[in-house]
Amino acid sequence: MSITYKNTHNFSKRELEELFLSVEWSSGEFPKKLVLAMRNINCVYSAWDGDELVGLISAMDDGVMNAYINYLLVKPEYQLKGIGKTLVEKVKQHYKDYQRIAVITMHEKSRFYEYCEFEKREDKVPLFLTELKD
Repeated sequence: MSITYKNTHNFSKRELEELFLSVEWSSGEFPKKLVLAMRNINCVYSAWDGDELVGLISAMDDGVMNAYINYLLVKPEYQLKGIGKTLVEKVKQHYKDYQRIAVITMHEKSRFYEYCEFEKREDKVPLFLTELKD
């Protein structure tokens, strides 16, 4: 397995749909929107095994101080091989001069981010208003 990493915003509907659905994210049901989102988002790095998209991270920022990781996905058969950590490191390097990089994750995934040097704060609570629409 030889993984290559790219800084690109251009993906096909099929590539994004397959990646997002492989980890059972409902966003994969909206591949046209995902293509547009990846074109418009500030920072996107992807992991490829040949021509196959196997991982992706994206982040938004305010241009000066704060960045927010909004997607980190690695196909299940490629997990636990360092791909996710490498993608996080690319975002950390991209935003090295910013004051803060934040991420919201599920409790069961938070240990991964702690492994990547993020810290859990008991005095902070993530809040959501979300509804996916066609």
